[in-house]
Amino acid sequence: MSAPHLLMVLLANFAWGANYIAGKIGVGVFQPLLFTAFRFLFLLLLMLPWLRLAPGCMKPLLRVAFLLGVLHFAMVFTGLNAGGNIASIAITTQLYVPFSAILASVFLREKISLLSVSAITLAFAGVMVIGFDPIVFNHLDAIMWVAGAAFVMAAATILMRQCPNLGVFRLQAWIALVALPSLLLLSSIFESGQVQILSEVSITDFWTPLYSAIGASIVGHGIVYYLLGRYPVSIVTPLLLPTPVIATFLGVLIFGDILGWKMILGGAMTLMGVLMLVKPPKKDHTLN
Repeated sequence: MSAPHLLMVLLANFAWGANYIAGKIGVGVFQPLLFTAFRFLFLLLLMLPWLRLAPGCMKPLLRVAFLLGVLHFAMVFTGLNAGGNIASIAITTQLYVPFSAILASVFLREKISLLSVSAITLAFAGVMVIGFDPIVFNHLDAIMWVAGAAFVMAAATILMRQCPNLGVFRLQAWIALVALPSLLLLSSIFESGQVQILSEVSITDFWTPLYSAIGASIVGHGIVYYLLGRYPVSIVTPLLLPTPVIATFLGVLIFGDILGWKMILGGAMTLMGVLMLVKPPKKDHTLN
């Protein structure tokens, strides 16, 4: 990979890592569902030029948009609002990789190697170790929300294989279009005080959903989509593992998060399991 492309990878990792910080701050100001709605409002406005029909792919596209826009992001930001620290949230989101491997094996009949089974076990064991960290143990609901979000993202990833040539910006536009009214409705049902919140916030408070829309969706996903068009998945994906590390560092720096040995050990186990899974699979020693 060329030096400019490696710099793009670094930018994508930082954009996604900083998104956890913006989300943590934003949900404290707006509430999780309202924050997520504003995130997709900004994204929809930016992606309107790419909002075009996808003949033959609309049904899976709308399913993916609902899973990612409404369920995945709402659960991630609800997890951020539930407490704990940034590290536990950022690392747990990586479970979408082993979840994807499991779902691909079940629904796409993809063979899974013994190495992959070991990697999946290691990744889940790492999250369990993280859960026993005293800081995280008091906020296990946050881990559950984010683990659920990782599963939803894995399911959406499987569905996206039905329409591999949509383009990242058109996909983002449809996600935003589906998510915005759904999240506004959910916020009106499960949250309260929206009018008071909007009357008290300043214009500068909107930097958090705006950053989440631009940094995570446009910059982060745009870079990765660009690189996946030029390099194999097995090369690009491992280079994205620094994201939770960057998020952890920013959490310590900005929020004063404390990292216990269980957090460090569990995080290392999970990331190692994910790294093992994104390696090119071996063809021998497979389980049907």
